[in-house]
Amino acid sequence: MSYIKEISLADISGLRIGNAQNEEAMTGVTVLLFDGGARVGVDISGGGPASRETPLASPLTADNPINAIVFSGGSAYGLAASDGVMKYLEEHQTGFETGYAKVPLVCQSCIYDLGMGRADIRPDAAMGYAACENAGKNPLRCGNIGGGTGASVGKLFGMERAMKSGLGFYAVQLGKLQMAAVVIVNALGDIFNPHTGQKIAGLLTEDRQGFADSCQELYQMGTRKSWFTGNTTIGAVVTNGKFSKGEMNKLASMARSAYARCINPVGTMADGDSIYAASIGSVEADLNVAGTLAAEVMAEAICRAVC
Repeated sequence: MSYIKEISLADISGLRIGNAQNEEAMTGVTVLLFDGGARVGVDISGGGPASRETPLASPLTADNPINAIVFSGGSAYGLAASDGVMKYLEEHQTGFETGYAKVPLVCQSCIYDLGMGRADIRPDAAMGYAACENAGKNPLRCGNIGGGTGASVGKLFGMERAMKSGLGFYAVQLGKLQMAAVVIVNALGDIFNPHTGQKIAGLLTEDRQGFADSCQELYQMGTRKSWFTGNTTIGAVVTNGKFSKGEMNKLASMARSAYARCINPVGTMADGDSIYAASIGSVEADLNVAGTLAAEVMAEAICRAVC
């Protein structure tokens, strides 16, 4: 008997998700808007994250509600997308009141997708604004959309032997507790179904007719001067559970176990792996239960991003 049922992300009050992309350039933006603000934590396990305002999620900073989380392509160039998100939020009178202006609090992380499509076109303020305008208007779908438009996996030898991946999401309800995961899978490593152990995406053989083993290839390489091949898996778990900022940092770290279940190798110095955790509700819940559920939901979202 399962105590968990799948729900739509639209069922989670206070969360709106929007996407915008340039399909020719193969890059885009995904924005998570928190209409009532969110307590946000973060876990960064990769060695090369591209991020903006991520320290706002630290338990050592002021406990102010975050208005949005942005995921984009474009590597560090894509951080410009948050300018458009801030413009949208300011126009809607959303942000931290400073006395002279409301300043929207926006966290962002980016993937490196410059090897797909066109490297000279990156997410900008206009694309970030468009993603906000689209939030809550269109049915969500997994795959090549938003920030996942240019995502790929299995990139130990570059794009020649990589596979396309994208954006994935999944949401469930356990009693009154709701948990959702949104993830862009752009990993150096291979992707596995954690329930069966089956490899479902990753490094291909030289003839691209089957899978190679990224870990075995890594071991054979030994020491290498540069491991940069442009990777990062970025995601967020969002819950209606009532938690403190410190607890959301712990929940984010528990959700990271989904990366280990599904991606191998993971968290390398060639990855910028990051997970945000956002609390937007008032449901009393146990942190251990919520963190365990977050990992389950994130693992399913990762599988859906590559299928």
